[in-house]
Amino acid sequence: MFRNNWMPAVFEGFLGSDIMPRTNGTAPAVNVKESETEYVMELAAPGIKKEHCRVGINKDGNLTIAIENKVEQKQEDKLHHYLRREFSYMNYEQNYTLPEDVERDGITAKAEDGILTVTMPKVAKEEKKYAKAIEVC
Repeated sequence: MFRNNWMPAVFEGFLGSDIMPRTNGTAPAVNVKESETEYVMELAAPGIKKEHCRVGINKDGNLTIAIENKVEQKQEDKLHHYLRREFSYMNYEQNYTLPEDVERDGITAKAEDGILTVTMPKVAKEEKKYAKAIEVC
């Protein structure tokens, strides 16, 4: 099988240079679960603290999740400099369209063990019971 080995090296040299700096535009991984009574959204954000999270509903009725990096970057090691740095914690904000059956006043959020969990209860379905006489023809 033919394998092109030169292409990744060329792009690594180009993208890793000052000509085209590498961007760290990654969003947290998201899981969404559904049961009969609720939706649960989990966002993976290692090291997340509840003070850094903002969850709300915007004027358009969409769920807004923001994670704001408040960590100061320290350079204590005077002998070394980074050749490659992938540990990056940046700000994140995303709007999500909510399903129509979400009880917006009941949404809760919790940050624990590197996971931001947003629980969205569903509107309780009411069974309509009514009596009606049906005419026999």
